[in-house]
Amino acid sequence: MNSIENKKKSFEKLIDLIDSIREKCPWDKEQTFESLSHLTIEETFELFEAIINNNKDEIKSELGDLLMHIILYSKIASEKQSFDIGDVIETVIKKIISRHPHVFGNIKANTSNDVKKIWETTKIKENGNNCKSVLSGVPKSLPSIIKAYRIQEKAAGVGFEWKTKEDVWKKVIEELDEFKKEVKTGNKLSIEKEFGDVIFSLINYSRFLKINPELSIQRTNKKFIERFKFMEKEAIKNNEELIDLNLNKMEEYWKLSKRKYN
Repeated sequence: MNSIENKKKSFEKLIDLIDSIREKCPWDKEQTFESLSHLTIEETFELFEAIINNNKDEIKSELGDLLMHIILYSKIASEKQSFDIGDVIETVIKKIISRHPHVFGNIKANTSNDVKKIWETTKIKENGNNCKSVLSGVPKSLPSIIKAYRIQEKAAGVGFEWKTKEDVWKKVIEELDEFKKEVKTGNKLSIEKEFGDVIFSLINYSRFLKINPELSIQRTNKKFIERFKFMEKEAIKNNEELIDLNLNKMEEYWKLSKRKYN
């Protein structure tokens, strides 16, 4: 691992590089907050994919891309005399200290749940009258699963929470029963609403199990893709196409794929 001196040198070098490309590269010269924003989202999802694949080299690379974006955003802001990378760093330093009174102050926190409650309470105090709701800090544009998870975390942070995972599971069953009833009615809008409640309750259950629902569904997606591609390859080896096979034959290939990809 690098020494603190080497880390500082590398960070300074990166800042100098961003200054240079902003001055001399035609593409970088044109960039604005708006033009970079969708690229930042893309980089974030690429990091997420690297994490799913547990590819340490890719994680390192994608973190570097995001760091570059942060410095470039700060450079653009500095040109407008708004703020620079130093201001960004100082802001997050103050935020970390403020939201960790159990580390830098006299408040005690024995569990991670205690810390979450302190975090949410501190955020409300920081925002003062500008914060209309505990849930105001949840970005509207978050992907739905992550958004539901964050909504539940924030509500729990002020004590609105089930006591046990068994209580949460009872709620899941309750929502499933309500969903089944609506399926029988054939009312699409009501079915969609109840299906949403089922998903929301399952996401809440995942919190109690301390698993990330977004990671879970991403891993399931990845597993399904791997298995399906395996089926396609196996069919081709036998001079067959999946589209021409009946479901029983496809099931045979699927069972083979499950042995290979758990």
